[in-house]
Amino acid sequence: MPSGWVARVPARDDVTALVSLSEAHQRMAKGSGTVDVDTVESNVAGTGSWTRHQALVTDADGTVIGWATVHDRASGRTLVEVTVAAEGLEEGDADALATALFAWAEEAGRVIAGGRDLGGTQLDSGAYADDQRQRRWLAAAGYRQTRTWLQMSRPVSAAEADPGALPAPREGVTIRRVAKHDNGLPVAADLQTVHRMLEESFADHFNSYRESFPEFLSRLREDPGHRWDHWWIAELDVDGETVPGGALVATILPPDDSGALGSYVDYIGVHRLSRGRGVAKALLHTVIRDAAERGHNRVGLEVDADSPTGADGLYLSMGWVTAYRTESWHRDIATASTD
Repeated sequence: MPSGWVARVPARDDVTALVSLSEAHQRMAKGSGTVDVDTVESNVAGTGSWTRHQALVTDADGTVIGWATVHDRASGRTLVEVTVAAEGLEEGDADALATALFAWAEEAGRVIAGGRDLGGTQLDSGAYADDQRQRRWLAAAGYRQTRTWLQMSRPVSAAEADPGALPAPREGVTIRRVAKHDNGLPVAADLQTVHRMLEESFADHFNSYRESFPEFLSRLREDPGHRWDHWWIAELDVDGETVPGGALVATILPPDDSGALGSYVDYIGVHRLSRGRGVAKALLHTVIRDAAERGHNRVGLEVDADSPTGADGLYLSMGWVTAYRTESWHRDIATASTD
């Protein structure tokens, strides 16, 4: 690196600078930038930091110009995020910094895979679809573009909290929150049901992989927007027996420019044996109604642009619109370098 540049592990005092770095990158890549301070703080110095390797780079003036995180998400799946300052760097310096951070991330991925006693792992990174700079760096680092995702949002009105404002579930379909004990904590059996519904629902989807129940719970609880009362189970009446048929997990979005909170659908899954019975619509209407009751003004979600289930068509028909597109970029590495 150029003289005076320093690489180190980020600390809590760096949160404000990292938020600014990330917001500037978003503005350059998609025209606007809003980063949740609580999420950055959690990832740097909270529960989110426990499963992440991180590197921060400052220039000779002590200004933060780069940040890389490598997240041990699940066995064989390692998330990589590399952010380089959107301004203030010569193009050659920015390229060199990105190259160094992606190389560091690769080695960190090997360490994580080795710690799990695996022969390798998939490095999973991404870019905004219009961010040609990030896409170029990913390709140079050996990643391949594998999928495009629609980042969608739907406005929510206060009137949608009124009884009858939204369609009720079809006959034989019931939506309920996960049950809680008297101390407010969720019942384990319901959490296990949500995990099983999601695992089995996504088994035939793109890049599906097995995430253990402890990994699933730990990862979702790292999100500052996590709330147990944003978990729902869809139940079906099948020949007089009540069986689970799907699940939805949502989180709280930070305030937008108007100061209003939002809801975000992290996961919605309908079991293959339950499809065609209106379960997805019932779960989505539930989260919309819940958002309206809480005074939230929007519900966001992400959907695979190439989904064989045509999920994007369902969301469009229910009022969601695409705000922007992102891409997944993957690279498979072995634990021991073969160079």
